[in-house]
Amino acid sequence: MIELRKSGERGYADHGWLKSFHSFSFADYYDTRHMGFGPLRVINEDRVAAGMGFGKHGHRDMEIISYVLEGALAHEDSMGNGSAIKPGDVQRMSAGTGVTHSEFNHSKTGATHFLQIWIMPNVTGIKPSYEEKHFDAASKRGLLRLIGSNEGREGSVVIHQDASLYAGLFDGAEHAELLIAAGRLAYVHVARGSVAVNGKTLAAGDAAKLADVTSVRIDKGEDAEVLVFDLPQ
Repeated sequence: MIELRKSGERGYADHGWLKSFHSFSFADYYDTRHMGFGPLRVINEDRVAAGMGFGKHGHRDMEIISYVLEGALAHEDSMGNGSAIKPGDVQRMSAGTGVTHSEFNHSKTGATHFLQIWIMPNVTGIKPSYEEKHFDAASKRGLLRLIGSNEGREGSVVIHQDASLYAGLFDGAEHAELLIAAGRLAYVHVARGSVAVNGKTLAAGDAAKLADVTSVRIDKGEDAEVLVFDLPQ
């Protein structure tokens, strides 16, 4: 089974300084048909105006991943971490027993475009933690590079859930296939460009939910950047 979700079907919020598309119910956008997929709870595509951002706020028991597409995102948290992540960087914060943080556009001139991803953990009440790693374009070119996993395999960031997150860049004849074990789910989000997913064409902002499949094939890319999630049900 493959179910497509077009970009324009997502929830949308325009706060002036923040323009945000919601793949799943979030804040004032509520749709019982789109509450998450497996433990994947949030994919927000955010564009934050220069010098603006999210003030200090709290989270508990959630795996929060930031994936920057353009610009730079400054982060500070109650664990003492402070950095600015750029394209190619993957930031993971495990909220655990509770953490506060702030996120701001590090640039004073251009917008920052990033994906904010929430995954529900399979353990609760853990000590909050933070991790940040860089995955250059060459490692994702024509490949599905593992960037997040439960065990931190292959140098990926650690996700406290039986989930794996892959990123890839595809153009022209480049293609990749990811095997999906029986009883698991797959979710594909197209961050930019266009690709075919198991024969279905998706453009920027589109997504595909896949169940009862043995693999996910990505091909026919046109300047595409994609994220693929391998998830438990």
